[in-house]
Amino acid sequence: MDELAERFEQHRTRLRAVAYRMLGSLSEADDAVQEAWPRLNRTDASQVENLGGSLTTVVARVSLNMLRSRNSRREEPFDLRLPEPIIDRADGTDSEHEALLADAVGLALFVVLETLSPAERLAFVLHDMFAVPFDEIAPIVDRSPDAARQLASRARRRVRARESGPDADLEAQREVVDAFLAAARDGDFERLVAVLDPDVVLRADLGAAGSREVRGAGAVAGQAQMFSRLRLQMRPVLINGAAGVFSTRGGQPFSIGGLTIRGGRIVEIDILADPERLGRLDLTMLEG
Repeated sequence: MDELAERFEQHRTRLRAVAYRMLGSLSEADDAVQEAWPRLNRTDASQVENLGGSLTTVVARVSLNMLRSRNSRREEPFDLRLPEPIIDRADGTDSEHEALLADAVGLALFVVLETLSPAERLAFVLHDMFAVPFDEIAPIVDRSPDAARQLASRARRRVRARESGPDADLEAQREVVDAFLAAARDGDFERLVAVLDPDVVLRADLGAAGSREVRGAGAVAGQAQMFSRLRLQMRPVLINGAAGVFSTRGGQPFSIGGLTIRGGRIVEIDILADPERLGRLDLTMLEG
């Protein structure tokens, strides 16, 4: 048993990475990985030729079922649902988080993944991010290998059409975030517009209160002005390895904002302000 547990732990980081990309939530990813353990216990692992591959398949199947169940519970299936981000202090990413974010899975990518069907998401994640062959993906989604390939291809086209990474220079990202925060605190419309791309998109997941999407520099600057009246305490952080903002009000978490910066301007702002989901986030890295 101890040897089996040790072999399982050797694969845990990869399994968490698979489940996180599938579910967009570390807490749900941990649940999916943990569910794989009793299944492994019920098999003779010594007879499994590729234990890592077998565990990846199990976790992917569990994640797929969780994703389908989540989608079926949505009252409004087209409502925006932002992922639960991985948060770090502005001065560096935790080593464990670095392993989870090895493929530069920024918040903007997760926003696109949330628009895919569960089967498309699984095919894309397993094949494009973890090099799992379509022959192994096909039985998980109950399709032929060719159909699984088509699922991944459709997902890939949508990802490429909508997702583009941020500027690589993290220091330059921070400068833009600092300028945005300063302008937001002052409620300075002109300075806000200056750091926003003309076609900037702001998405906000408010939980039970619904969701909101605002487009255009003027409209987004107006929203930032409005938030300045809430007297939030805002600090720069890293969100999935890129520049972001953590806001509190009265000492309690208020929102997490991921900012995608391209060409020195903010092109996307993704805000998670669902109190219930914020309460599940691990914010220990921000202490001290």
